[in-house]
Amino acid sequence: MTLTPTEVRALVKRHGLAPRKSDGQNFLVDANTVHRIVDAADVGSDDHVVEIGAGLGSLTLALAETGAEVTAIEIDSGIVPALREVVADLGNVRVIEGDATELDWDDVLADGDEWTLVANLPYNVATPLVCDLLDDVPAIRSLLVMVQREVAERMAAGPGSKQYGAVSVKVAYWGDARVVGHVPASVFVPRPNVESALVRIDRHAPPDIGPDDLFPLVRTAFGQRRKMLRKSLRDHVSPEQFAAAGIAPESRPEELGLDEWCRLAGSVTA
Repeated sequence: MTLTPTEVRALVKRHGLAPRKSDGQNFLVDANTVHRIVDAADVGSDDHVVEIGAGLGSLTLALAETGAEVTAIEIDSGIVPALREVVADLGNVRVIEGDATELDWDDVLADGDEWTLVANLPYNVATPLVCDLLDDVPAIRSLLVMVQREVAERMAAGPGSKQYGAVSVKVAYWGDARVVGHVPASVFVPRPNVESALVRIDRHAPPDIGPDDLFPLVRTAFGQRRKMLRKSLRDHVSPEQFAAAGIAPESRPEELGLDEWCRLAGSVTA
């Protein structure tokens, strides 16, 4: 169950909506893509799902059809009445109007101990929002996010690739990430100018090193990613600490995986 392109256009007209591309308001209208996303989320009747960027409810309907309890979050006060109309007859959906970057997540997720996040995120908020949720909302155990393809590749990148960066290390610290599908622009109304991809992140236990000890070092190094670590981190890591961690000072930041970064941070804090 989902919305057809005809139903989406009728909703937009009935509620006097004008989707804003600047806010990432591109409504998903392809049933096959919707069901691919639901399959990738792997949720069912025992699950709690929080959907960010619910829009007009195409994906919300399909998530609800699995029997999961769905909390649909939408920031646009103009779209929310249309969303409420779409899900009005569903007993397992609640709609929250709000900005996902400012919500009290303890309150939003109070009905369940473990949650799956499903989201269609615009480029400008995708990375900081995902990182903040990983840092601060442990009740979200799995994330399936649709983002610009380059953002998805960056989140799931491994060491040695050009996409690999501080965000990749952050995601790897909290979970296992992989790109699980690509989404063409043709399945949206209006059609965006970029290609999208689906990235799934499943939480795992983080390393022993604390994030406050690790990530400042990672950000500093990737802020000067063309430099060798002995130069970019000269004010933070001594030659003896490089040696203790077993890290070559001549390495560049994209050569180090999560384990190596943790060893280096551990040597600094020892």
